[in-house]
Amino acid sequence: MAGAITHDNDLPAAEGRQSGPLIVTEDADLLDDLLRLCAAAGATPEVHHGVPERGGGWEAAPLVLVGDDAVRRVRGAARRRGVVLVGRDQDDSGVWRRAVEIGADHVLMLPDGEQWLVDRIADVAEGVGRPALTVGVIGGRGGAGASTLACALAVTSAREGLRTLLVDADPLGGGLDVLLGGETADGLRWPAFAASRGRVGGGALEESLPKLHSLRVLSWDRGDCVAVPPQAVRAVLAAARRRGGAVVVDLPRRIDDGVAEVLAQLDVGILVVPGELRAVAAAGRVASAVGMVLRDLRVAVRGPYTPGLDDHEVARLLNLPLAGEVPVEAALARPHEGKAPPGAAARGPLARFCTVFWERALAEAGSV
Repeated sequence: MAGAITHDNDLPAAEGRQSGPLIVTEDADLLDDLLRLCAAAGATPEVHHGVPERGGGWEAAPLVLVGDDAVRRVRGAARRRGVVLVGRDQDDSGVWRRAVEIGADHVLMLPDGEQWLVDRIADVAEGVGRPALTVGVIGGRGGAGASTLACALAVTSAREGLRTLLVDADPLGGGLDVLLGGETADGLRWPAFAASRGRVGGGALEESLPKLHSLRVLSWDRGDCVAVPPQAVRAVLAAARRRGGAVVVDLPRRIDDGVAEVLAQLDVGILVVPGELRAVAAAGRVASAVGMVLRDLRVAVRGPYTPGLDDHEVARLLNLPLAGEVPVEAALARPHEGKAPPGAAARGPLARFCTVFWERALAEAGSV
């Protein structure tokens, strides 16, 4: 069981700060449980029997876990946010009065509230701040250039200094690590996360992935695994978003349960559509399916155009807002092996398109 008291429970830790909680208890069994939960959340706590006398630990800790046995010893401590009173007796109605006495934000009973507490501890350990701006790119038809644009967006974001993760959500696409020239780079691929449940640590996820062109990449390997359970997709993408910065997802055109989990966490979707009537017709079906989950879907149009079409007309036919016209770079028509990735030329037309997109998207999200 976990319950809130009355006042604002935002943690005092600054964005980006990484620190463990303060535990105040003399109950050995309770301490063992709290240490176990801290370990599960990837946090190293500070432990005291009462309010720390020196060093400002009570005021500075991002989260304070007070055992029900220690209420008397912390009554005189300065009031602060982020205090959780932890007990075991589900039938003890007096615990709420004691929580008010010490200014606790929450009352939590073990073992029922374990998962809530692990999540809370992990949040402060990771220094959770503004979630990543998460953008999905999907082709209106096969060969539309969605993977190229996804890579270019990620490369541009990283070049601008944002923490960036590129996620390959298409198991049949051959692997975005190949497109980036990093198929042999060390790091985990999607199959390693197939058994993920609950919460995945954002920092651990980031460090486990290949780093290519100043960004992290979660791609598929060349093995037989072509599916990851939806709950694993949800956990991994949520962890990626908690790290802040930008997350770019290359989406397949089919919508299964795993892709639906991704769509549910996107802030913006980009539908890449070549400027031809057949592509527009195919894109209309994709937009209809994606639009059932994703509210903000925009169209990016790629030439050359069928006579009578331009980017504005394609957007009108699809009844979608126009993200812009995706420029064509001659170098991208050649194989990528040994060459720079899409968007690597900072002054190239594709990089300029991506820079403008990020400027607008971040401004709309209130990030600048």
